[in-house]
Parts: sequence; C-alpha cells; structure tokens
Amino acid sequence: MPDLLVIHSSPRGEESESRKLAAAFLDAYGDADIDTLDLWTESLPVFGGDHVAAKMAVIGGIEHEGRVRTAWDEIVDVVERFKAADQHLFVVPQWNHSVPWVLKQYIDTITQPGLTFGFDGELGYIGLVEGKRAAVLHTSAIWPSFGDNPAPDYVERWLALIGITDVTSVRFGANLLDPNLADARTRALSEAAALGRALAAARRPAPRALHPVR
Repeated sequence: MPDLLVIHSSPRGEESESRKLAAAFLDAYGDADIDTLDLWTESLPVFGGDHVAAKMAVIGGIEHEGRVRTAWDEIVDVVERFKAADQHLFVVPQWNHSVPWVLKQYIDTITQPGLTFGFDGELGYIGLVEGKRAAVLHTSAIWPSFGDNPAPDYVERWLALIGITDVTSVRFGANLLDPNLADARTRALSEAAALGRALAAARRPAPRALHPVR
C-alpha cells in the first residue's frame, strides 16, 4: 500500500505554480512510498458509452458482458490504484472557474457505484473510501472581474461524497499584477510544506515484522 498517491492535473511542468506547491509539500513529507499519477502523461479510460453502460448495469443489478465487462475492468483498475493509497495529494490549478478537464475525467472514472460510493433509500449517498486522508493544493490567477474560485468547493465536496472527509487544503490565488504576489507565493509554499509535515506525521506506521516463536 503506497503511503501517498500524488495526482497532478497541470500540464505546465516547472512553470506550474501548483507543481511548485507540490514540490514543497513532498520535500517536507520526506522519505515514503509515493505513487505519482500525472494525468497528462498516463493513459486513462475515455469515459464513453461502454463505461456509462457498465455503470448503469451496476446500478440496475445487471451482469456485465462483452465490451461492457472490459470497460468496467478498466474502471476497476483505476479505482483500485486510487484506493490502495493511504493518503492522497491533489494538485489542482483553476481552469475557467473549474478544474482541468483531465482531473474531471479522472473523477468521472473513479466515482462509481459499489466501488467508491453506495446509495441508501433513506440515508442517500454513502462514501465507500474510508479511513483515508487527503490534501489539496489549489492555485488560481484571479482578476477582480473574474470573481471567486469555485474549484476548491468542487474538489472537497467530491471527496466527501466518496467518503474522504479528513481533507486539508492550501490555496494560492492572487491577481498576477498584485505587487504583493511574491509574498503570497511564499506564504503558500510555507503552508504546503507545513501540510506535508502534518500528513507525514499522520502516516500509518509500517507493519512490524513477525518473528517466529522459538
């Protein structure tokens, strides 16, 4: 089980503000078993007709067959990788008042009945991804006329839907023309590092080796 799954959704490489925050977080997180998922370089299922049919079959209690079975197996592979990690780090720039489309594709792929959520006629949605912690690093360039950044609420509400409620976020969003931008960036990097240390301290201890009784 990886200690941490890092999910990158910016394609900008070293120019990415969100990846810079992630680097500060990971430096502070220290030596650990880390799985990195770059949504721009790794292949994900294109959530299309067969995948939708597979999801609806689960909801309807219908057995998967043929291409629908293959589509569901693709989904399960992605979900199992997500659920295998003890903690999650989402690296999220704002795009057009939302998240990058590759992250939305990932969310749509793993938000599946019986895998990450259930439904009860009285209780409503029930998250199935329990006992996990998540950190989210949000960045945005906001001019006053653009309004607020709604992306954080979207990501955090989705995490709660699938059962991850222990979530801590860092937000770096400032007018790129602000003369105090450098100070805001420094504060965000410091907060990201502090969050990395906090999650490292909260990691599950490694299992102790079992020695035969003599």
